[in-house]
Order: sequence, then C-alpha cells, then structure tokens
Amino acid sequence: MSPILEVKALSKRFGKVVTAEDVSFIVDPGTALGIVGPNGAGKSTLLSLISGVLAPDSGAVYFDGKDITGTSAGARSTMGIARSFQIPRPFVDMTVFENVYVGAAFGGGNQGQAGYDTAAEALEIAGLLHLADVPAGRLRLLDRKRLELARALATQPKLILLDEIAGGLTEKELPPLIEMISGLRDSGVTVIWIEHIVHALLAVVDQLMCLAVGRVLAIGDPREVMASPEVIEVYLGSTFDLGEAAS
Repeated sequence: MSPILEVKALSKRFGKVVTAEDVSFIVDPGTALGIVGPNGAGKSTLLSLISGVLAPDSGAVYFDGKDITGTSAGARSTMGIARSFQIPRPFVDMTVFENVYVGAAFGGGNQGQAGYDTAAEALEIAGLLHLADVPAGRLRLLDRKRLELARALATQPKLILLDEIAGGLTEKELPPLIEMISGLRDSGVTVIWIEHIVHALLAVVDQLMCLAVGRVLAIGDPREVMASPEVIEVYLGSTFDLGEAAS
C-alpha cells in the first residue's frame, strides 16, 4: 500500500524560533495519526505546512504520490486535503447550512444542486442537519466544533487535519465526537488529529506521534509512544498514568 501522505525532512523557522526541524513521517490511506506534544512544539505549524497555509524552509510534502510542496492551500483543498481549526471560525451571520455550503462550493468545487447535496450529507454526518437553518452565531461550543468538522467534510476530503477539535468539551460531550471521527476513518478518510485529550486520541488513532521543539520525539504504536520515558518527561510529566489515558 502506498502512503497517502509522505512528509520528508520538513523544516520551518520564524526568526530564531524553530517550529519544525527535519520532520519526516508517512500516513497510510484510511488510517488515523494522532499528534501530541507540549505547547509550542510545532503541532499546528505542521498542519499548516501540510495544508499549504505555510511554505516550508526546506523539505517536501507528497500527497497521493505527488510532490505538492509548492502547491497553494486552495489547490490542496480541491485535491482532497481539508483542515479544521482549534478555534471554530464560522460565518456567524450565516446559517449552519450556508456555512457548510461555502465549504462544498469553494473548497470542494461543488456548486448548485451538487453543492446542496454535499452540504446536506456533511451536516448529517456531523449530526447538525436538524440545525441547518440556525444562525451559526447561536450555536453552543459542541455544535460549533461539529460545524467546523462539517465544513471540512463538505470539501469531500481524502485527508482531514483536525486541530484540537475536542478542546473545551466536557467528558459527556466527547463520546459522540470520538464516534464521529472513528466513523470517518472507517469510511476511508485519512485523519491526522492534534489533541491534548489523550484518551480521546487513544480511542481512535492507529499510530501516534509526539513532537517537541519542532522535532519528532517518537512515533509508532499509540500505547508504546505514551509509555516512552522521553515522551513522559517532555510532555506528560512523571505523574502520568497510562491506565488513566486508556480509561
């Protein structure tokens, strides 16, 4: 099986601040990669490099076997790369449906009836179809998170990049989100998910990567990565209990 995404020696600096240094990894189609790391580790920067929002100083990104390093974010979206952001950014004066239709029309290139059908399907997957006519500015946080996901889904992605989509949710609100992301992976959509809520990641991902100061500290089996002494020291702290993460 050929990887859907291959990142080769990506590096990015902002002045003297290193946000990515020689980052390399591959992701197979239909799998989920989780990313953890302390604040400032370069996690969100990495998603920006993959999605084309930022250009690397060096290194390369391959998607579906093609070098897309110099390709714009818009072009990558039409190729099948979608991203949700840590802080939801809906058009608050537009309805939920209109927000998602924008993703279908301008991110996925489906306008008219095709765009309407794609938007409706994305809303159904995200559990928001019953709120389609509600102004986005009136949504509670969980539904704003779902809307962020629905807008990304409306582009009909092969690869979806999730940036702390569970952040701010209560424990009771997590299971439906976890189920939704697991369903995406099971449907064949490849997932890369940054998250600080470790047990949510462990419920979904096939492999886990820990970043520290822009470098890959560990990557592999999720439980083995979480049990790594280096990961515990840099990210989790000496009091971390792996059993708690799996509960």
